Amino acid sequence: MLTEKLKDHHLILASGSPRRQQFFKDLGLDFEIRLKPIKEEYPPRLRHYEISDYLAQLKSLPFKEELKTNDILVTSDTIVWHKDKALGKPRSAEEAFAMIRSLSGDTHEVITSVCFTTTTLEKTVNAITKVHFKELTDKEIQYYVDTFQPFDKAGAYGIQEWIGYIAVDKIEGSYFNVMGLPVHLVYKTLMSMVD
Repeated sequence: MLTEKLKDHHLILASGSPRRQQFFKDLGLDFEIRLKPIKEEYPPRLRHYEISDYLAQLKSLPFKEELKTNDILVTSDTIVWHKDKALGKPRSAEEAFAMIRSLSGDTHEVITSVCFTTTTLEKTVNAITKVHFKELTDKEIQYYVDTFQPFDKAGAYGIQEWIGYIAVDKIEGSYFNVMGLPVHLVYKTLMSMVD
């Protein structure tokens, strides 16, 4: 349905995330993957979804000059918001361990922002999912970090992996958002853009 509506458009996904790429495939979309390196830094005054909105928009900047009339560029960013601060991707096993330990026995928010850019328009949407972790033992956390090496994931975990099976008590909001893309919002936004 969406594929049909997008037939006169060229969809570009600027993400190296295998999960995001799979979501696009599962939606039945024809798309090109285009990657450009970017420094993921944001002004310290930003809070909560302002951070992921800013970073999703920042990721679109290197592509703007080369967009053609029928291109739709999709960029996105996910953060974990906990105790009034943003957790990005851990830089080491120690940092990953500390992040998961801080989430243990508590509720955090996973925020994903998606920016849609064309030659004439930029639209950013975001989704927020509340995730509650049970208390985890240090042994469980260490096993997860050692086995799954979650260094490419905000908050140092993937809900679709072993830790998601054992740690997540409940979630409020989109499960797929926690995996890295609020697919329902991507579908809805693309539909509204080509209608």
